[in-house]
Amino acid sequence: MIQVIEPATEAVLEELPRGGIEEIDAAVDRAREAFPGWRAMAPGERASRLYALADAVADRREELAVLEARNAGKPIADARGEMDMVAATFRYYAGAPERLLGDTIPVAGGQAFTVREPLGVVGLIVPWNFPLTIAAWKLAPALAAGNTVVLKPAELTPLTALRFARVALDAGIPEGVVNVVAGPGSVCGQRLVEHPHVAKIAFTGSTEVGRSIAAGAAATIKRVTLELGGKSPNVVFADADLEAAAAAAPSAVFGNAGQDCCARSRILVQRSVLDRFMDALEDAVESIRVGDPLSEESEMGPLISAAHREKVSSFVNGSGDAPVAIRGSAPDGPGYWFAPTVLCPVDPGARAAREEIFGPVATVIPFGDENDAIRLANDTVYGLSGSIWTRDGARALRVARAIDAGVLSINSNTSVRVATPFGGFKQSGYGRELGPHALDAYTEVKSIYYATS
Repeated sequence: MIQVIEPATEAVLEELPRGGIEEIDAAVDRAREAFPGWRAMAPGERASRLYALADAVADRREELAVLEARNAGKPIADARGEMDMVAATFRYYAGAPERLLGDTIPVAGGQAFTVREPLGVVGLIVPWNFPLTIAAWKLAPALAAGNTVVLKPAELTPLTALRFARVALDAGIPEGVVNVVAGPGSVCGQRLVEHPHVAKIAFTGSTEVGRSIAAGAAATIKRVTLELGGKSPNVVFADADLEAAAAAAPSAVFGNAGQDCCARSRILVQRSVLDRFMDALEDAVESIRVGDPLSEESEMGPLISAAHREKVSSFVNGSGDAPVAIRGSAPDGPGYWFAPTVLCPVDPGARAAREEIFGPVATVIPFGDENDAIRLANDTVYGLSGSIWTRDGARALRVARAIDAGVLSINSNTSVRVATPFGGFKQSGYGRELGPHALDAYTEVKSIYYATS
């Protein structure tokens, strides 16, 4: 059995049967049986079913949000916003079945054209930090393109994925099109990667596991999309609106208790304004309300588990090369709480500046000039997201082009929009989710030539 623990109370929230190889194989069989009918469904009808699914998620927003808040430990306001994005993601891709267009190509002796075909059964492996949101990023384009899916949620946070499967059935998605199996990644995820009848794996998680999936998928030449780790820079130049940058920086690191692959956890500040920035940042960090995820007042919840809290603590306790400059507050008692923490000044070679902490810990690294900022921003194996704060428009564009990252914001800390592509450079993965680009990852291009001579 899987014991699902509530991070804010450390109590058992629910017990579920633990899936294994047999359950994955049965789910793949159901998806294979459902694929011909879902693929052949008229584009307008498939679109109608996906619009109905978006409406069903919106109708059950509060139920899903409370479940997500309790299972993942996120503030209820954030969980509601995530459910809104789930509904918006399905609504966006509901328009795709009637707009999956091909090309006509002039050739000698006839007419050539292309069509986009679904891949078949797709395996979706999602993490525990944004359980249903990231699942929707994969589910919606995969279904819109005509694929059927087997979704494996994280063993720590399977509840909204399982509830979603019932919502999908109620909304008119045919039996077998969406299948969910809760179980350990080392068993269920590995079986999806190895299964000969799974055409593609879409994975979000650690870079270490991503390497294993890419290697395993090679045996059957599976298509793979990987969205992996990050160590994103938040670059603050001396001419920036320092108050605005400092006010926005905490949410860029401490949102979701820092458990976010695109967290701007390396704050690079021009040395001439470091003291002013730190003064403003201290006020912003100390005002963060950490507490009960179901409280409307909470802005940050607990970490996901005791083991993860221990890992995050290791970057702070006894780290002489990364001294604590600012520490907020967190509740005592049951729950995997961790106070928002800022380390400053941090040497760029320090462990806290190099490794993905995945918790509410920010490192502040001073820099000299623009070239120094770009060098430090790129001094990492990751390349997922980042922010640039400056009033100089030309500099903003120069630096944005020079930083090796897939998603950048200027004078903003937001990374994700349904209509724009999301994904990383370097060891942050490959492939893109969201926006029209995601559909490319769930289709094959077929070229057809019709002789007219």
